[in-house]
Amino acid sequence: MYRAHFGFTHYPFERELLPDELFSGTGTTEARARLAHLVELRGLGLITGESGSGKSTVCRQMAASLHPGLYRLFYVTLSTGNVLDMYKAISWAMGLPVERNRASAYRAIHTEVLRLSGEAKIQPILIIDEAHHLRNEVLEDLRLLTNYGMDAERRLCLLFVGMTELRRRLSMAVHESLASRIVVRYHLAGLTREELPAYLTHRLNLAGCTLPIFEDAAVEALFQASRGLPRKLNHAAHYALSAAALAKARQVSAEHVAAALEELQ
Repeated sequence: MYRAHFGFTHYPFERELLPDELFSGTGTTEARARLAHLVELRGLGLITGESGSGKSTVCRQMAASLHPGLYRLFYVTLSTGNVLDMYKAISWAMGLPVERNRASAYRAIHTEVLRLSGEAKIQPILIIDEAHHLRNEVLEDLRLLTNYGMDAERRLCLLFVGMTELRRRLSMAVHESLASRIVVRYHLAGLTREELPAYLTHRLNLAGCTLPIFEDAAVEALFQASRGLPRKLNHAAHYALSAAALAKARQVSAEHVAAALEELQ
């Protein structure tokens, strides 16, 4: 496609980046700082954002920053079943035998958290992704997983990650007890218009390109189309580069972005 045309070492907006290659925008930098605080507090946290805003990316960065000898991170994405289904998913992630009833599953997870934080001196961190799909009763039961020493001890760091609707749901009266326990919360809004040129340059530099590729009008068109959401931005930029290469152009114009958006639709 356009890789040879522009002399890239790889497609700049298609490859999944390593944690130390990721662009540090204002939003992601603030989210990482808050997550570091959450780990320090061993509390319950909430990260929300629209699809493609970088929620999973922030979690990957946090995971990469943790010392493996001091922390154990468990990542769960199964979030559409009942309470027992969720406990089974957490048990699988922890490498525990899967219990057949809710009470036994809860006790097994509770015991493992105590073992890690007590005997092994390792802080367990549980991330529940796609948490906006969780049923109300599952959300409430997960809150109980953070209850140790008659609610006087913090043993498990629990992070909910989900779409914007999760933040709205937790503001409802039915979740007042859970919401009151959240010590760190942050909403990822995507890149700002001012950050967009630096983000594009960063991705291009990683692909071996140091020349300006996107015209100012193209940058504005990309921002309007993506609202700064990295996933949408990456898709639009990828197709815009293809359109420019097909036209044998050395820079991406607003017309190339328009052609890319038409193809994406």
